[in-house]
Amino acid sequence: MKKLEERILRDGNVLGENILKVDSFLTHQVDFTLMKEIGQVFADIFHESGITKVVTIEASGIAPAVYTAEALGVPMIFAKKAKNITMTEGILTAEVYSFTKQVTSTVSIAGKFLSPSDKVLVIDDFLANGQAAKGLVEIIRQAGASVEAIGIVIEKSFQSGRKLLEDDGQRVVSLARIEKFENGKVVFGKADA
Repeated sequence: MKKLEERILRDGNVLGENILKVDSFLTHQVDFTLMKEIGQVFADIFHESGITKVVTIEASGIAPAVYTAEALGVPMIFAKKAKNITMTEGILTAEVYSFTKQVTSTVSIAGKFLSPSDKVLVIDDFLANGQAAKGLVEIIRQAGASVEAIGIVIEKSFQSGRKLLEDDGQRVVSLARIEKFENGKVVFGKADA
């Protein structure tokens, strides 16, 4: 997605060898106009897939996921990273390691929101090592639902996430694919959309 790549080049900051900070439009402050366009791109790609739910993980995946769900006309569910006292029964969980935060969390979704008839599109902000998406796939499978695809806003293709997911049979569609960071700059590879 050309507009997304341009925004990354303009406002993204490379930190070290493998971190991209995009807090001015995605991971802290949200540019809702860009997120709405991202949601529409994902909806255009998956409109014939029979998607019944969009699933993401809190927090930065929520904005692109909600606009994708809106464009598809389906509910959006986000996995919670902290146990909520109101979530007491039928909870689906998975362990997820955060590359950015360097911590493992138990993420959860109330099972009543997913059923075996659901066709799920997973949406997330970043794909690095693939652990967040892998955890969401695990939760969706616990519900007996099917994962139709995984939509990623920004993929760091030099890390192992895509391979992990594709080796599991998942279709991965990334709107921006970063081939490498070179001298503090982003070098893009060919995006999927």
